[in-house]
Amino acid sequence: MRGRNLTLATAVLACHPQLPAATTADEPTTTIDGATSVDGTTTGDSTSAATTTSTSSSTGEPGTTTGAASPCSVADIAGECLDITACPADATAFQALCDGPPALQCCVPAAPPCSVDGAPGLCISVDACAAPDVPTPGHCPGDATIQCCTDPATACDPDAAPDPNAGLSEAPGTDNCPPGMLRIAGTFCIDRHEAALAGWSPYHNPGDARLRAVSLSNAVPQGYITQVQAAAACAEAGKRLCSDAEWLRACRGASTTLYPYGDELIPGACNDARATHPAVEYFGTAADWIWSELGNACISQIPASLALTGQHPACISEDGALDMMGNLHEWTADPAGTFRGGFYVDTILNGPGCTYATTAHDIHHWDYSTGFRCCAD
Repeated sequence: MRGRNLTLATAVLACHPQLPAATTADEPTTTIDGATSVDGTTTGDSTSAATTTSTSSSTGEPGTTTGAASPCSVADIAGECLDITACPADATAFQALCDGPPALQCCVPAAPPCSVDGAPGLCISVDACAAPDVPTPGHCPGDATIQCCTDPATACDPDAAPDPNAGLSEAPGTDNCPPGMLRIAGTFCIDRHEAALAGWSPYHNPGDARLRAVSLSNAVPQGYITQVQAAAACAEAGKRLCSDAEWLRACRGASTTLYPYGDELIPGACNDARATHPAVEYFGTAADWIWSELGNACISQIPASLALTGQHPACISEDGALDMMGNLHEWTADPAGTFRGGFYVDTILNGPGCTYATTAHDIHHWDYSTGFRCCAD
C-alpha cells in the first residue's frame, strides 16, 4: 500500500473524536425495492417499516413520535429506540439495534461507546458489567476499572449482508437534475449525498453485480467499492462519476473555500476525525497484519464510525452538497485513480478539507473507506 500519498494503512491512529450531530431530511420520490445478498441474490421485499411508535419515514426523514418508544439496551443500560435527532448530545445512539430505517437508533443515556469484535458496548465500571455481558480491558479511557462492556452474542458477523437502506427514497432533483441531485453553478448536477447502491449491503464490495447508484438522506452510504464499480453504478442511474474539477467546485463553492462550510475548520461539523482507527478497534490490535484486512465488513459497523448521510448538517457546501469532507473517501473519474475529501478518521494528512486527495491506489482498489457520489450534465 505504497504510493504518491499517505495510504490508509499508515494513516491516523489518533485523531480528535467526532462530536454528535443531527440529521437532515429530503422529499420522497423513488422508493428502493428489494434487498440483495453479497452474491447478488434478491433476498426480500423493500419496505423497512419501524415496529416501534417512534419512527422515521421511508424517505429517511425524521418521523413523529406517536407514543412510547420501544425499549432497547446496551451493556444492560436501558435506552429507547428514537430518531437520531431526538437522542441527546450526552447520550449515545447505536445503529442496527432497532427495527426500522437507519435513523431509528438505540439511544442510551451513557457514553463513551466502544466495541469488542464489533459488538456494541459502553465504557463502564467493571462492577457494573453483569453477565451475559463481559468487560474487556484496553478499549476505554481512564483507569483499569473502566472497561468496554459488551454482549459477545452481538459480535459482528463479517459474512452477514444487512441492507439498512431498504425502503428509503431519493428526493427529487433540483433545477432539472436527476433524482437526489442538485445543480452546481448552473452547469452540472451532483448527488446531494454520498451514494448508496439500491438493493445492496453498504458493507460489502458489489463484485460483478449490476447495481444502481442512489443518493439518499439518512442512509448508510456505500463503502467497499472500486472506482470501476462506482462508475458503473452511476451509469446505471443515468449519471457518471465527477471529474476532479467538478468535485472540487461542488465542495469549495464559487469562493473556493478550504472546507465545504468556509475557510476555518469547525471541529465536529463533519464526520472527519476519530480517536482510534476503526481497524485497530475492531481487530483489537495495531499489528501489521490488520492492514491487509481493510475489506472486513464489520469495520464500518462499529459504534461512532461511519455516519448516516446528512447526519452532520453543518457539513454542507454553499450549494447544498452534504458530507463532501469526511465520512467516506469519494472516487472521482481520474483514470489514474483519485478519491477525495478524506474519511471519518482523517481529513488532514493528504490535504485539509476539500483539498484532501488520495492518489496512492489504482482504480481497482477498495476498502471500508472508499465511497463515491455521482455527477450528471
